[in-house]
Amino acid sequence: MQTLFRLFTALAAIALLLVPPVATAQEAKKAPAKADAPAKGKDLYPPAFFDFMLKQRVAQGQPDSPELRAAIRDELNTRELLVREAKKQGLDKTAKAEMDLTAQTVLVRAYMADYLKAHPIPDELLRKEYDTIKTQMGDKEYKVRHILVEKEDEAKDIIASLQKGEKFEKLAERSKDTGSKATGGDLDWNAPSNFVKPFADAMVTLQKGKFTTTPVQTQFGWHVIQLDDIRDAKVPGFDEVKPQLAQRMQGQVVDRYLRELRAKNGM
Repeated sequence: MQTLFRLFTALAAIALLLVPPVATAQEAKKAPAKADAPAKGKDLYPPAFFDFMLKQRVAQGQPDSPELRAAIRDELNTRELLVREAKKQGLDKTAKAEMDLTAQTVLVRAYMADYLKAHPIPDELLRKEYDTIKTQMGDKEYKVRHILVEKEDEAKDIIASLQKGEKFEKLAERSKDTGSKATGGDLDWNAPSNFVKPFADAMVTLQKGKFTTTPVQTQFGWHVIQLDDIRDAKVPGFDEVKPQLAQRMQGQVVDRYLRELRAKNGM
């Protein structure tokens, strides 16, 4: 199942910002015109800030409670006090470019979230993508080891050593694949589609417990491959991987839209 999940690459979720509640109109009239700090019980921020932040925190799984509301109110008041101090030092002017870019980022995220909401991926397209990936995977998974070296002669020497009875795991210490050499060249369970074609073609022709008797060349170097086991592919159901499929295809929708937008504007 991990094999298929690796094929479903995901898009990131859309992050947002601020929010909280303000004092009543009567309280606002009573407040000093140029107060640097709030009077006890007063709020310094717009109500929309509180509403937005509360909605965001609840969406993240926090229960709407008096404690959460108090924490948001405290955070927003603290932010406002710090913003006032920053403005006194003129940082709103020196940091204007950064502030503008941050505001732009929030706006872009909000726009793309709205665009994706208006352009959902139909279930039939998700199922088509699911079937395509299943076909690419095949119905078998292979547990293999390999030793990767720079030159063909090195690979031939390793094969000769294997034929004399030396252990694959020991010879794997010569591999330049740092990710697998420490585990005897073990690449775990994989579908053929997870490997480059020359590697996959050689792997599927092996019998269980056998190794390649001629070196296999790929763009990475020369491989000696050993097949440890074969099993039926464990493919998760469509509903199980539908969210990952949707994220993957949303990435394609965004990419296509951006290319169209750039072309429309002569870029």
